Amino acid sequence: MVQIRIPTPLRPFTGGARVVDVDCNSVGAALTALTQQHPQLMPQIFDAEGKLRAFVNIYLDDEDVRHLQGMDTAVEDGAELSIVPSVAGGAPPLTSPEGVALSNDEVRRYSRHLILPEVGVDGQKRLKAAKVLLVGAGGLGAPAAMYLAAAGVGTLGIVDFDVVDESNLQRQIIHGQSTVGKSKMESARSRIADINPHVHVVGYEFALNSANALEIFSQYDVIVDGTDNFQTRYLVNDACVLTGKPNVYGSIFRFEGQASVFWVQHGPCYRCLYPEPPPPGLVPSCAEGGVLGVLPGVIGVIQATEAVKLITGAGDPLIGRLMTYDALDMRFREMKLRRDPACPICGTNPTLHGLIDYDEFCGVKPAAALQLDARGIPEITVQELRERLATGLTSTNTLLLDVREPNEWDIVHLDAARLMPMRTVPEHIHEFAPYDEILVHCRSGVRSADIVRFLRDDVGLKNVKNVKGGILAWAREIDRSLPLY
Repeated sequence: MVQIRIPTPLRPFTGGARVVDVDCNSVGAALTALTQQHPQLMPQIFDAEGKLRAFVNIYLDDEDVRHLQGMDTAVEDGAELSIVPSVAGGAPPLTSPEGVALSNDEVRRYSRHLILPEVGVDGQKRLKAAKVLLVGAGGLGAPAAMYLAAAGVGTLGIVDFDVVDESNLQRQIIHGQSTVGKSKMESARSRIADINPHVHVVGYEFALNSANALEIFSQYDVIVDGTDNFQTRYLVNDACVLTGKPNVYGSIFRFEGQASVFWVQHGPCYRCLYPEPPPPGLVPSCAEGGVLGVLPGVIGVIQATEAVKLITGAGDPLIGRLMTYDALDMRFREMKLRRDPACPICGTNPTLHGLIDYDEFCGVKPAAALQLDARGIPEITVQELRERLATGLTSTNTLLLDVREPNEWDIVHLDAARLMPMRTVPEHIHEFAPYDEILVHCRSGVRSADIVRFLRDDVGLKNVKNVKGGILAWAREIDRSLPLY
């Protein structure tokens, strides 16, 4: 038997199973057996032509099968395969200690560093001379910023234009109750000043984009990727490749995290690992899928550690290696990465020589287009839903469908709704025929919009409407006694 480890984003399609046993003698046969057991996995792993999707990697133990014999790679009894979807050797020191001095106060502050032979006075001076850019002051950026500041990195740049929300405090530890409603940039600046007044913070309270990324990145030694969307993640990667900067990568989802260092002078880039992003909506955001509060602390601190190693030249950075972490199993694993000769930006014959439209590349429409797109999907506002509920849905033979997860239902729900998690909807299509109308809602309207499209376009049901804004809009605009999450 061969064990196939199922990552968190795909577990809804295996009934929650984290490991699936199959009887096979090759990677291809293993995946075929897996999708036969769990047919809903097929479109998540393979495209319409039956090819492995570009944003899904398969590892045999710690080897990427693309660098072995691909789907024909033989597997022996007891082998372990890992599905690693995108959810994102040593190097010389990056900075010079020349012309940098440590004050007596700094010697006292960093004394535990100075007595480490791998850091010492020279390494601490390199840290003081270093400039690190954090893209995001959220779950990953928060712990990374705090530990880099405490370590004595001289200049920290932070890109973030969001404001602190109470829901951030479960994991974004650089912020606090006193800064709710304030900009994350200023909240982070204040906390860093309290940790270490010797650190200079440069704030960028605007969106990172193709027009400004290269200019900003060129001013820093290390880029720490704390992003939460694929558009910015590919932008960060490409800008790092084009400016020659190391990209300290981290990503998180629910109970799992990934970390690596992408630096084309010494190894592969992010596109070598994931040539293409997953389709919009396939991988939920943390806001939709949730995240264990301590998980970004683990991954963010690993990112800070890698940045310190790059700056000082200590140890062996995660270049050419992908580290994965499963908090439920409390298990770290490592996979080898290699540069892809066909990579469009760092391969043998690159086709990308500048930054592109990353919304278009990731299949995400800009805000204005989304509003137009929303008009193509029949919607009902929460105010209209309230009026409908007041008169009774049975009189119009209407089904109110909640496509969230059971744990979300337990937090808050509408009594008139029927719970049917998004992943299970295809199994219940035959139950919709008796209804004249179906109203679909979720947390914020994103997942429900996907279900409305599916029921209208793929199933052929026409009288299906999305509840705009989901249950969050209901709690904000109709019943403020309900909790927000």
